[in-house]
Amino acid sequence: MTNTPETGTDPTAAAMRPKVSAWNIANVVTVIRLAMVPFFAFCLFMPGSGWRVTALVVFLVASLTDLLDGELARRYGLVTDFGKIADPIADKALIGAALISLSALDELTWWVTIVILGRELGVTILRFAVIRHGVIPASYGGKVKTVLQIAAIVSYMWPGVPEPIRWTVMGAAVIVTVGTGLDYVIRAVKLRQVAKRARAR
Repeated sequence: MTNTPETGTDPTAAAMRPKVSAWNIANVVTVIRLAMVPFFAFCLFMPGSGWRVTALVVFLVASLTDLLDGELARRYGLVTDFGKIADPIADKALIGAALISLSALDELTWWVTIVILGRELGVTILRFAVIRHGVIPASYGGKVKTVLQIAAIVSYMWPGVPEPIRWTVMGAAVIVTVGTGLDYVIRAVKLRQVAKRARAR
């Protein structure tokens, strides 16, 4: 783009801030993770230990891509609006598909699935509700929550894991999930109050 009176665009500034294409390697990894979700669910519902192991491998690979696309986006400056939207959708789709599938197979009680997915849905709605006031950054607790959820799901899919271990890990995941959800509500309320005080000045 050239510098024109209508736009006032500085070509030097534009060169320093190149537009990042939505179809970069980080977003491609995110899309691949999202595409793996239906295949993962299909494998989980198929009978036989071979399919169960396949579902476990697909889930683990998809979970690792969450770390990969984030690292690629940060390291190479590939953060895009598409990635900001698609990445959490892919994460929630993977976790949601796993929990719903396990509950449908009568391997995980439904109330656990409802609590975890209810929290995720509530936080997503809250995020959009306060976005005009600002963005609430991800917390360390949110990262711990994700790791515990993945560990808990893996414990249910991994053949031969004792039931007490499964319940312990899943219980910890539920507690941290609810706790971080409440923390997000508190931070959202504070953000809204700060925004109101700023407008009142």
